[in-house]
Amino acid sequence: MQVVTRIAELRAGLEPLRRASRSIGFVPTMGYLHRGHEALVRAAREECDVVVVSVFVNPLQFAPNEDFESYPRDSERDRAILSAAGTDFLFQPDVAEIYPRQLLTEVAVPELSHTLEGGTRPTHFQGVATVVLKLFHIVWPDKAYFGQKDGQQVAVVRRLCQDLDLPLELRVVPTVREPDGLALSSRNVYLSPEQREAAPSLYLALEKGREAALAGMEGSAVQAEIERRIAEEPLARLDYAAVVDPDTMQPKADLTGRVMLAAAAYFGKTRLIDNLIVDL
Repeated sequence: MQVVTRIAELRAGLEPLRRASRSIGFVPTMGYLHRGHEALVRAAREECDVVVVSVFVNPLQFAPNEDFESYPRDSERDRAILSAAGTDFLFQPDVAEIYPRQLLTEVAVPELSHTLEGGTRPTHFQGVATVVLKLFHIVWPDKAYFGQKDGQQVAVVRRLCQDLDLPLELRVVPTVREPDGLALSSRNVYLSPEQREAAPSLYLALEKGREAALAGMEGSAVQAEIERRIAEEPLARLDYAAVVDPDTMQPKADLTGRVMLAAAAYFGKTRLIDNLIVDL
């Protein structure tokens, strides 16, 4: 595995491979890797000749009151995981390499960014869209890999690629979970033992929502069922629950086709998100 920290160095390493028609798979991450990230790398390894992974904690997607400085980091561990998973290039730039000057250009997909996560974190997806577009222009992958756990992020990046005619294929990998259903997340490390025991209630509430949707309930009733189930857990504080179209992030009342059930809740100071896709 080659570890590079400079944009020019990564481009120089990839250019001869691209000229040789080697397919390039790209996995953008913020590090502190877990089995969910490994699943993305394995998917890229199976489908592409060359696998590039970026580890970059992007300051643009953190609001001033959020956890940018304390976001978990373990560079040595990340490198060991990525090497074992078959990564060819690890791109690990610092902030000055990605943002060498005051950024005057903003990238946004507002119609998909103002609800759900955007309701709580109004600048988050502008930061995501900006850094993802920059990384795509740096790597120029044939395929890019994202996890379904961040379902709204998937919708934003998919529409970004469509609207700007980016020549790559977006690949979405299913959410990886603990045996009790908790979605893997770098933020799970913040949970106390008691909060960790309570945290699967988020997934279990979504499962009850899935059952309600499959039973023919309308969207508002399914949402209410998810909210009720989360409220039953004393250590959980609901942020939102929603029943939406997974492409537009708009609420769905008449549940037909593909539907995303999404929820976020606080366990202490730790905010967790999760979602399920239901085909009706």
